Amino acid sequence: MELRVAVIGAGSSGLTSIKCCLDEGLEPVCFESSDDIGGLWKFKEQPEADRCSIYRSVIVNTSKEMMCYSDFPMPDHFPNYVNNSTLLQYIRLYAGHFNLLKHIHFQTTVRSVRQRPDFSNSGQWEVVTVDRDGREETHVFDGVLVCAGHYTQPIKPLSDFPGIDTFPGTIIHSWEYKDSDPYLGKRVVVVGIGNSGGDIAVELSRVCEKTFLSTRKGAWVIGRVVDRGLPLDMVMMTRARDLFYWLLPRALLNLILERILNQRYDHKLYGLQPVHRILDQHIVINDDLPGRILLGDLAMKSNVQKFQGSTVFFDDGTVEEKIDAVILCTGYDYKFPFLPTSLSSGSDGDLKLYRRIFPPSLERPTLAILGLFQTKGAIMPAVELQARWASRVIAGNEQP
Repeated sequence: MELRVAVIGAGSSGLTSIKCCLDEGLEPVCFESSDDIGGLWKFKEQPEADRCSIYRSVIVNTSKEMMCYSDFPMPDHFPNYVNNSTLLQYIRLYAGHFNLLKHIHFQTTVRSVRQRPDFSNSGQWEVVTVDRDGREETHVFDGVLVCAGHYTQPIKPLSDFPGIDTFPGTIIHSWEYKDSDPYLGKRVVVVGIGNSGGDIAVELSRVCEKTFLSTRKGAWVIGRVVDRGLPLDMVMMTRARDLFYWLLPRALLNLILERILNQRYDHKLYGLQPVHRILDQHIVINDDLPGRILLGDLAMKSNVQKFQGSTVFFDDGTVEEKIDAVILCTGYDYKFPFLPTSLSSGSDGDLKLYRRIFPPSLERPTLAILGLFQTKGAIMPAVELQARWASRVIAGNEQP
């Protein structure tokens, strides 16, 4: 009898998990709370609670050659860097090619995932779902793959900004941001200089009266196109470079890489100079940020100190008046409310996973959480490897 595996989520992680389960002779049953596949890459005009949300103009930061699944290259006519709608088209082609849709139950929400009483022997799980009509159903599975995404719970640290309650303008998180239309001719402060913060600030700077990008720590910034016009990750993510990086002392490598980036544009001169070394945190990938600063449409600012009505005070002593809106690009928390608390977070609130996949407290490794990590390059091939290993472990073909 085939072992049955519940796959929670039909985004890029969930689809490759279905495929890997089929490869191992397992019977995958996927539950997707929305009405379509795609997860993060499915653009919607309005954000929906507990789901990923992207803005209209999102373009991936990894090239198609480096981010595609191992057994399904992106079509030749796709651009090297695809936008969200083109990536969604690729995901649909992948699902259709491997006939994955028949394994998905759409508009079905997972309410709870609990170990069965005989879990120590069977390794089985009891999964409770609710369908589109409100009908509740209880299933028994031999394994569970959690592919629900971790960009669903926006962090809005309003308490970090004294006087924020006096601000008369709009305050949203990047999770709620869709496009620049509502900000035409306005003065906007973007808080946070991750990839989303950089993208949104650049986009706003084209329509706003003035855009300010506030950052506590600065960032190292590089474009998508590097030597000889090739994609960044195609040039940087090679075995030869990894060997080179491994042989050199970290301090020397930091100096070399920082000098290369500063030769493109002086990060200190542009107000981008970070407090951390280049290898200590992720680099921000943005093609247009330096140019928008050079044109004066985008101004870099230090950390927001406080609000006083529509006036914003910054740590560097500068003050900006008549601010109309604030957009918080302050990251995400993750939450899996359907899992037992002992599995969804550790004693310090952080989730502990063996090799970033299996909760170590389980007697039987039949539940895996996929995609809960950051990579130097594309995440989709890495999640595919996770799914391949997790499905092999659940099938009994490999040890964790």
